[in-house]
Amino acid sequence: MQIKNNVSLKSYNTFGIDVNAKFLCEVSSINDLKKALLLENYPSKFIISGGSNMLLTKEIDALVIHINLKGITIISEDKDYVTLKVMAGENWHDMIIWTLNQGYGGLENMSLIPGNSGTAPIQNIGAYGVELKDNFISCEAMNIANQTLKVFSKQECNFGYRDSYFKNEGKGKFIITSITLRLTKNNHNINTSYGSIQEELDKKGIENPTPKNVSDAVIAIRESKLPNPKILGNSGSFFKNPVLTKPAFDAFIEANENAPFYKISENEYKVPAGWLIEQCGYKGKRFNDAGVHKKQALVLVNYGNATGQEILNLAHSIINDVNKKFEIEITPEVNIIK
Repeated sequence: MQIKNNVSLKSYNTFGIDVNAKFLCEVSSINDLKKALLLENYPSKFIISGGSNMLLTKEIDALVIHINLKGITIISEDKDYVTLKVMAGENWHDMIIWTLNQGYGGLENMSLIPGNSGTAPIQNIGAYGVELKDNFISCEAMNIANQTLKVFSKQECNFGYRDSYFKNEGKGKFIITSITLRLTKNNHNINTSYGSIQEELDKKGIENPTPKNVSDAVIAIRESKLPNPKILGNSGSFFKNPVLTKPAFDAFIEANENAPFYKISENEYKVPAGWLIEQCGYKGKRFNDAGVHKKQALVLVNYGNATGQEILNLAHSIINDVNKKFEIEITPEVNIIK
């Protein structure tokens, strides 16, 4: 395990923010991770994986431990289901493509979400009507304080909308090393009701879609709307879609009768944050090298040399203007390092 000095993290975060780590090491085994956490000469540690859900606003004066644990293992299977253990360093989208090539279903709606598999439970990632928790059984995580491994059940993860135990009480206490998922082999639960998936399938004349068909549709939709982080720095959706109680929603929709929304329950309604931001005039706007994507107002972008602080300043301006116009508070989905 080699420790490097003064390493740029530009290629380690999808925003492409160019800040330095004072020290950096790669860990590719559980044993390496234990050793790295026990290094007494580096009392301050900072964990990074796919770097897709973070905004770095300062230099990292610590030992950055890059989680590079690899491997996909079949734990059990029968004629209808398969249970997989996926190591934390596996790229999320590449892992989905692998499952589809095996004929497994369940993750297709979450195709092309950037990042690695180990960070998926932190955020309870989701897209097009499906969330990680829908196929999740458990995850294994290392306790940073004593380097022991603990298995967290779905219930213990306390999943919410883009939320989990690991973003709250467990924040900074554990490093997820693997996730265990249960996927279908037959009788797939195909979900085409959200967004433009059905429209995309209709265009291709597909009447009985397979998980692969749904994945292809999702990829086409995302590529048409969202920038590729390898070309234009971004972290996907920067903000959560706000969830309103019925009284707040009724007042909102009365004043904005053409606003899109999704009914979650009798007392909860989700309003697209992208629509709110667009109504405030931010879509496609650029402020030096920090900007709002021209096709999706939910995505903040780095046109090349934006600092993390410039992206954060733009986010604060958006939050304030949305609050002023709609009396709705939108909150960042990304983890802001400041």
